[in-house]
Amino acid sequence: MKKILFVINTLGCGGAERAMLDLFAALEPEKYKISLFVLTNQGELSRELPEHVHLLNKNYNEVSVLTKEGRKILAKCVLRAGMGKGLFLRRAPYLVKNIRNMKKRGKILTDKLCWRILSDGAPVSKRKYDLAVAYLEGGATYYVADHVKAKKKAAFVHIDYGKAGYTRELDLNCYSKFDKIFTVSDEVKEHFLKVYPEYRRKVSVFHNMVNQERIRRRADNGKGFGDDFQGFRILTVGRLTGQKRYDIAIQAMTLLKEKSSLPVRWYVLGEGDLRESLEKQIKDAHLEKDFILLGVKSNPFPYYRECDLYVHATGFEGKSIAIQEAQTLGKPILATDCSGNREQILQDVDGRMCPLDPESISTEILWMMAHPEKCRLYGENAERKILHSREGFEKFKALIQ
Repeated sequence: MKKILFVINTLGCGGAERAMLDLFAALEPEKYKISLFVLTNQGELSRELPEHVHLLNKNYNEVSVLTKEGRKILAKCVLRAGMGKGLFLRRAPYLVKNIRNMKKRGKILTDKLCWRILSDGAPVSKRKYDLAVAYLEGGATYYVADHVKAKKKAAFVHIDYGKAGYTRELDLNCYSKFDKIFTVSDEVKEHFLKVYPEYRRKVSVFHNMVNQERIRRRADNGKGFGDDFQGFRILTVGRLTGQKRYDIAIQAMTLLKEKSSLPVRWYVLGEGDLRESLEKQIKDAHLEKDFILLGVKSNPFPYYRECDLYVHATGFEGKSIAIQEAQTLGKPILATDCSGNREQILQDVDGRMCPLDPESISTEILWMMAHPEKCRLYGENAERKILHSREGFEKFKALIQ
């Protein structure tokens, strides 16, 4: 039986985490002994791990890293890691150099700086694995590269690498230690190779595995919207972070209200560090009953099933699991024309795309509200799509044959 170690940064309700669960389900328990290490030691999806996956973390905390309480726990984890091994001092040149580089680019990304501290401060095992998998960029990748013993190592890249803020200076040549690098889409592959052109032969596309039957089953066995609203429901699913551009979505909702008297509400499933600022923006725009932050739901699929339109207005993506979930459940989709999104939607076939600005988004939503038959066809075409191939999965398994 082959021993595989997966390492991930957190185990919260995010797209990469759900994709990893679907990958676990596809790996036969009689052939593979799977272990999982969560770098931050927290996340609510631990309760959904298959029985054959062994969680290595001790004193694991199920609080979401995206909540205020979860962020406090994470901050304490970073402090313990940095002070316990003297890492703040040892890594001072690294931190200072990267802070300077980030300032030049206009924004200090604290999370990117913390991954190195968390990676170097995490417990290290003497076990040797047949394959070690870093399932996310940053901390998980650094940890597998520097602190795991394995015959083979693989890394996954889920995002537009450069736009997400990763650089060679942050990575410290970690990808040289991997035998294979999997990206979740062709666009993600090309963006990664702009930063690391020398690894072209190592890189393959592994489209996220989507368990469509599981999604449909859970959509039919759960509760969705609990209000008595009778109008047009818009849904967005994603973390409350800058990448998802909810600030623009809120502005688009304001324009919707100005342009039309039809009853419409926009619901968001997700949590994150921008909740307070978004709540203030919603209140200032008098949209408390129109743009509703529902938080994280353990079963989001009934909400997809009950919505009239799924909107994914983001600044950039890798390959959105949320879009794939909406497609699985036959929903018409409006997405902004950016990296990641454009690879998932065929314009005017299974959805529509538009620029990332309030005017364009509101105009497209009104058009889709006015053309229900066209939107029904979008949803039918989306539901028929084959969302992944097995080619990447076979290349992944070939690493440990």
